[in-house]
Amino acid sequence: KDAKLSGGDLHFSQGDGEITFCGAIEMGGYIDMRVDLIKGGMDKYGVTTNPIFMPGNVEPRYSEFLTFIGVSVDHDTDTNYYLDATVAYRRACLNAVEYLKKWGFTGEQAYLLLGSAPIEGRISGVVDIPNACCSLYVPTAIFDFDVRPNADGPKKADRGQCAVTS
Repeated sequence: KDAKLSGGDLHFSQGDGEITFCGAIEMGGYIDMRVDLIKGGMDKYGVTTNPIFMPGNVEPRYSEFLTFIGVSVDHDTDTNYYLDATVAYRRACLNAVEYLKKWGFTGEQAYLLLGSAPIEGRISGVVDIPNACCSLYVPTAIFDFDVRPNADGPKKADRGQCAVTS
């Protein structure tokens, strides 16, 4: 009683922020959960409404990323949304979509890729008032071609398949 135990559903892969709302790759499976009961732990550790947890080790781990930045400015309307991390993260995602389109992905393919690949999203700055800054890290190893910027520019013909979707 009153343990406040939480659990979620399983995804094979999902980008941070689940930007497509339903773009994660769902899967069936079992959760092997270990629980240590700490009487009064919520009060003891100052956690009152949301869980804290330690995820297990998950492979693969990536070490090289392309990073896209977004700030809390809607460039279509030239409006600054004061410290709005949602707008900043959307801008970072849109920057990544535009970049991937240069490599031959359609906008829809790039969007779905970011929703289901193991991208990492971060709030990178909220002290540069009025701008919030978010970063989107895309692991380069999910591609079977070199997606990094180079002096020759992107070559759509060189684009292979994304390892996450093949």
